[in-house]
Amino acid sequence: MAHNAVFVAIEAEGQHWTVKADTLTAGSGRRVTDAANDAIRTAILRLVDAREVDFGAYTGPVYFMMHGVRDEERARELAAALHAALHEDLEPLSRAVPPASSPG
Repeated sequence: MAHNAVFVAIEAEGQHWTVKADTLTAGSGRRVTDAANDAIRTAILRLVDAREVDFGAYTGPVYFMMHGVRDEERARELAAALHAALHEDLEPLSRAVPPASSPG
Protein backbone atom coordinates (compact mmCIF):
# COMPACT_ATOMS: atom_id res chain seq x y z
CA MET A 1 0.00 0.00 0.00
CA ALA A 2 2.87 2.37 0.79
CA HIS A 3 3.97 2.10 -2.86
CA ASN A 4 0.46 2.24 -4.34
CA ALA A 5 0.95 -1.16 -5.94
CA VAL A 6 -1.62 -3.77 -6.88
CA PHE A 7 -1.37 -6.70 -4.45
CA VAL A 8 -0.98 -10.08 -6.19
CA ALA A 9 -0.06 -13.28 -4.35
CA ILE A 10 -0.30 -17.04 -4.30
CA GLU A 11 -0.98 -19.04 -1.17
CA ALA A 12 -0.76 -22.75 -0.38
CA GLU A 13 -4.02 -24.35 0.75
CA GLY A 14 -3.24 -27.95 1.60
CA GLN A 15 -2.48 -29.67 -1.70
CA HIS A 16 -3.87 -26.80 -3.79
CA TRP A 17 -3.06 -23.13 -4.29
CA THR A 18 -4.95 -19.84 -4.28
CA VAL A 19 -4.24 -16.87 -6.52
CA LYS A 20 -5.43 -13.48 -5.29
CA ALA A 21 -5.20 -9.86 -6.32
CA ASP A 22 -6.48 -6.69 -4.70
CA THR A 23 -6.45 -3.36 -6.54
CA LEU A 24 -7.45 -1.33 -3.47
CA THR A 25 -3.83 -1.46 -2.30
CA ALA A 26 -2.92 0.71 -5.30
CA GLY A 27 -4.93 3.62 -3.91
CA SER A 28 -8.30 5.14 -4.57
CA GLY A 29 -7.31 6.48 -7.98
CA ARG A 30 -6.48 3.01 -9.37
CA ARG A 31 -9.19 1.62 -11.59
CA VAL A 32 -9.27 -1.55 -13.66
CA THR A 33 -10.42 -0.75 -17.19
CA ASP A 34 -13.58 -2.37 -18.46
CA ALA A 35 -11.58 -4.25 -21.11
CA ALA A 36 -9.15 -5.68 -18.57
CA ASN A 37 -11.91 -6.52 -16.11
CA ASP A 38 -13.94 -8.28 -18.82
CA ALA A 39 -10.90 -10.28 -19.96
CA ILE A 40 -10.03 -11.30 -16.40
CA ARG A 41 -13.63 -12.25 -15.56
CA THR A 42 -13.93 -14.29 -18.77
CA ALA A 43 -10.64 -16.09 -18.08
CA ILE A 44 -11.57 -16.92 -14.49
CA LEU A 45 -14.99 -18.23 -15.54
CA ARG A 46 -13.30 -20.33 -18.24
CA LEU A 47 -11.02 -21.81 -15.55
CA VAL A 48 -14.05 -22.56 -13.35
CA ASP A 49 -15.86 -24.22 -16.28
CA ALA A 50 -12.77 -26.33 -16.96
CA ARG A 51 -12.65 -27.22 -13.24
CA GLU A 52 -9.13 -25.85 -13.04
CA VAL A 53 -10.20 -23.52 -10.20
CA ASP A 54 -13.00 -23.94 -7.70
CA PHE A 55 -16.51 -22.57 -8.17
CA GLY A 56 -17.01 -19.37 -6.23
CA ALA A 57 -13.99 -17.51 -7.55
CA TYR A 58 -14.05 -13.72 -7.12
CA THR A 59 -14.07 -12.09 -10.56
CA GLY A 60 -13.52 -8.42 -9.72
CA PRO A 61 -13.78 -5.58 -10.36
CA VAL A 62 -11.60 -4.75 -7.33
CA TYR A 63 -10.73 -8.13 -5.79
CA PHE A 64 -9.91 -11.32 -7.68
CA MET A 65 -9.39 -14.78 -6.18
CA MET A 66 -9.08 -18.31 -7.55
CA HIS A 67 -9.04 -21.28 -5.15
CA GLY A 68 -8.11 -24.86 -5.98
CA VAL A 69 -5.26 -24.32 -8.43
CA ARG A 70 -3.58 -27.70 -8.86
CA ASP A 71 0.08 -26.76 -8.31
CA GLU A 72 2.44 -23.93 -7.49
CA GLU A 73 3.75 -23.54 -11.04
CA ARG A 74 0.25 -23.04 -12.45
CA ALA A 75 -0.62 -20.67 -9.59
CA ARG A 76 2.46 -18.58 -10.39
CA GLU A 77 1.57 -18.53 -14.09
CA LEU A 78 -1.98 -17.39 -13.34
CA ALA A 79 -0.80 -14.78 -10.83
CA ALA A 80 1.68 -13.32 -13.33
CA ALA A 81 -1.00 -13.24 -16.05
CA LEU A 82 -3.47 -11.60 -13.66
CA HIS A 83 -0.87 -9.01 -12.63
CA ALA A 84 -0.11 -8.18 -16.26
CA ALA A 85 -3.82 -7.90 -17.12
CA LEU A 86 -4.36 -5.52 -14.21
CA HIS A 87 -1.68 -3.34 -15.84
CA GLU A 88 -3.41 -3.48 -19.26
CA ASP A 89 -1.23 -6.23 -20.78
CA LEU A 90 -3.73 -8.95 -21.72
CA GLU A 91 -1.35 -11.15 -23.74
CA PRO A 92 -0.05 -13.24 -20.78
CA LEU A 93 -3.64 -13.88 -19.71
CA SER A 94 -4.67 -15.07 -23.16
CA ARG A 95 -1.63 -17.39 -23.23
CA ALA A 96 -2.33 -18.75 -19.73
CA VAL A 97 -6.07 -19.17 -20.38
CA PRO A 98 -6.60 -19.44 -24.13
CA PRO A 99 -10.08 -18.78 -25.51
CA ALA A 100 -12.23 -21.87 -25.89
CA SER A 101 -12.00 -23.23 -29.40
CA SER A 102 -15.20 -22.98 -31.35
CA PRO A 103 -16.88 -26.17 -32.52
CA GLY A 104 -15.99 -26.90 -36.06
